[in-house]
This record gives sequence, C-alpha cells and structure tokens, in this order.
Amino acid sequence: MKILLTGANGYIGMRLLPALLEAGHEVVCTVRDRNRLWVDLGERYKITVVEVDFLEDPQPGRLPDDIDAAYYLLHSMSTTTRDFHLREARAALNFNQYMAWAKPRQVIYLSGIVNEVKLSRHLESRKNVEDILYQGAFQLTVLRAAIIVGSGSSSFEIIRDLCEKLPVMVTPKWVLTRTQPIAIRDVIAFLTEVLGRPDTFGQSFDIGGPDVLNYKEMLKRYARVRGFRNWIITLPIMSPRLSSYWLYFVTSTSYKLAVNLVNSMKMETVARDNRLGEMLGIQTLNYEEAIDMAFRMIEQNAVVSSWKDSMVSGRFDESLGKYVQVPHYGILRDHKSLQIHDREAVLEKIWTIGGERGWYYANWLWLIRGFIDKLIGGVGLRRGRTHADRINPGDSLDFWRVLLADRDMGRLLLFAEMRLPGEAWLEFRIDNDNILEQIATFRPRGFLGRLYWYSMLPFHYFIFRGMIRRIGRTGR
Repeated sequence: MKILLTGANGYIGMRLLPALLEAGHEVVCTVRDRNRLWVDLGERYKITVVEVDFLEDPQPGRLPDDIDAAYYLLHSMSTTTRDFHLREARAALNFNQYMAWAKPRQVIYLSGIVNEVKLSRHLESRKNVEDILYQGAFQLTVLRAAIIVGSGSSSFEIIRDLCEKLPVMVTPKWVLTRTQPIAIRDVIAFLTEVLGRPDTFGQSFDIGGPDVLNYKEMLKRYARVRGFRNWIITLPIMSPRLSSYWLYFVTSTSYKLAVNLVNSMKMETVARDNRLGEMLGIQTLNYEEAIDMAFRMIEQNAVVSSWKDSMVSGRFDESLGKYVQVPHYGILRDHKSLQIHDREAVLEKIWTIGGERGWYYANWLWLIRGFIDKLIGGVGLRRGRTHADRINPGDSLDFWRVLLADRDMGRLLLFAEMRLPGEAWLEFRIDNDNILEQIATFRPRGFLGRLYWYSMLPFHYFIFRGMIRRIGRTGR
C-alpha cells in the first residue's frame, strides 16, 4: 500500500515508519523541514519526503493523488498554552482538503481518551480534531490512548525525572487521578494492525494496557521496578499554575507542555472497553513490563525517537533551516583553532559532547548556566541527548539544537535554545589540514545583547579555550 505519514519526524512517527517499511509499504512522509527527518541510508530510497505545513493554505499537487491510506499524527499541545486548539483545528481542516486531492480510502488518527463529560482544553481539542476528520472524504479510524510509556516518550521521561531525582515528593492532588498507561510497542501494533481493515472504518476505539492506575501508583511502581523506594506526600493546595512550575523545574519538560499536561492530568483517562485488542488479537504489556522494555532500549542505546528532539521541546516552533547559514555581519565571535593529528578520535569526542559526558571543561559552569536558563523560562540542560554516540540534524543537545551534523565533512553546527538577548551558534569543524576550529557566534539584539556578550567574555575565554584543548588533546 502507498501510505501517507504525517508528523513523520515526531515521537510516534519515527517509531511507526520502520514498522510500515518492514511490512513492505511505500511511505510518503510529510514534514515541515526535510532536514529534520533522519532516516538510515539503507531505508532512504524506500520513502518519499514532502515538505508540507498543514497550518498553511493547502496547495494542489503537493501530495500524490494515489494514496491508499494516511496516518494523522499532528498535534500542537506543546507549542503554546493558549491557541493550540485553533492551530489543531486549522491543521485538521487543511488535512481534509489535501486528502480530497490525495483520495485515500482510510485515515488513521491517534487521539486521546475523551470519556469524561468535562474535558481539559487539550483533550477537548483532540476530540474536536476527531470531529473535523470525520467530515473528510475518507473512512476514519480513531485510536484513543492515554499515557504512552516508552523510551523517549514525554510521559516516561517525566516519571523518570521525578522518581530518579526526588526520593521524597510533595505532589499536587492530581496524582490521584486514574489513567490507563499503554506501552509504545502496543501503540505501534494497534496503528499497524488497523491499517486496511474495513471492520475498523468509521469507528473510534480506546486502547490501553491491562493496568488502571493513578499517577501516584505509577510513580511507586516505577521506583519498585528500578529497585528503590520513594515517598510521596499529596497536598490539596497546589494550584494548576504551581503544579506546572513544579513539573517544569523538576523535569525536562517545557513550561508550555507542563501547563497543558497538568490540565489534562486532572481528567480521568480510562478506556471504556478493550474490544479492539480482542478484534486484533493484541496482548498488551502491563505497566511494569513497559518500563522494563523502555530501559532495555536505553541500555542498548537503541532509543528510536524522543519527544525532546521535537521542536516543541525547545523555544522555536519553526523551521531551523533559516539558521543554518551562520551570519557574518553584525555579530560577535569567539574563534579558536588547534592542530590535531587523530581526526577520528577528535570527531568521536565532538560527536559525544553534551548529555552525561558534558562539555569537557568547567562542566559546573555549564550546569549553573543551565540552572539560570531554567529560572528565566528556558529549556535548561535537562533535555540531555537522545543517543550517546550519534547526532542527527534536529536533535536536542542540552540547551542547543543540532542544525547540521556531517561527520564525513567534519562539521557540527549547533543553535542555542537558551534564553538570550540575541541568537547564538556553536560550531566545530575540522579542515583538510587537520585544523580543529571552534567558533562561537552571537548576533546581539540591541544594547542588552552586546552588554550580555561582553559581560560573559571572562567566562567564555576560559570555557572555550579549555573546551577546545580537551577535545583536541586525544588527537594530538
């Protein structure tokens, strides 16, 4: 079958794509920025990549007109705390127009469980998108899931941060809200098994694992699986705003996502029936098994995708292609170079920078800068990196975003997502004469930007000098 996959570089899309290719389907991936879709070279020839922004007016002829089925995996919850529902509705309406031209028989939509009478803004928006898609010229199959547990999922990473960092937690009362977590493996199984099945056309199904738990029980069971104890004290006085700040400062989530998550966590999300699992013969993992599988993937360095690599985990909801060309005018720069002798050893150090390894010199200063960034509403350092030894364009790297990662050319270009009075780039490159260059470029925004740069000069001098020496030391 010829499959259209929207949101192909998102957390679910990156997991679903290999499954569709393995099943022998021809896949057309839609993304806003093709440079952010990383696909193994052995599979790139199997897919077609089309740049489409579903928030913009539809353009005839942009997509093939012989699509058999499509997956709708678009959402805007993490991009804003205010008008995401308007953005989601606009994207769904534009998608319907595109599908009128593409002529798929079936569209599969992954939504949230919406069984409560009063819904959060997030879940209400999900339900509204479902209603819009039902108006399309195709057969719609809706899968409604609650908490998705898997390596790199936002839910898993938040639970992990809370349990690993806080043995004693003072929590809001929403931790007593019930939900029905489901393993990412099972979500992918449901998404692939409903493909092309007429008995799922025009229907909405709740999907979930076998356990119905409240969030406190999920935190407790996580600790038990990991082999330690935690103590959770529930207070009824924490407002949604305080709860959002609590999640934001303790975990790697963005503030916008924290606000929308807290509002949704007050809603019970429990599946009403498991008829789809019975129809498809899918036996779902329980919560502990889902956690265990997530850690097996982490330990094997086999995490396929992470929510932290999506654009919504950072400050910018736009294509990063506009930042790939580092400016030459109106900028301030720190440029250091070093002769090296072992190119591959130095590249290995560059390609493993950040995350648990750190930045090679004065890591405590980087930690302080990350903490300050969190305090002023930035992303901080908690995002880390998805892979220990691999970097792809679009990946998050602590408080940087990877713009370009070309190991053969010996060039890594990062763009700062920390809060700054300007724009900043950090570049590493090795030329044909084995000269390692480390270039920090800053385009200040007015007087405040220049004041910031010059006030940081003493720190930059020691940090950047020490960093290039530590990176180049192996290759000398």
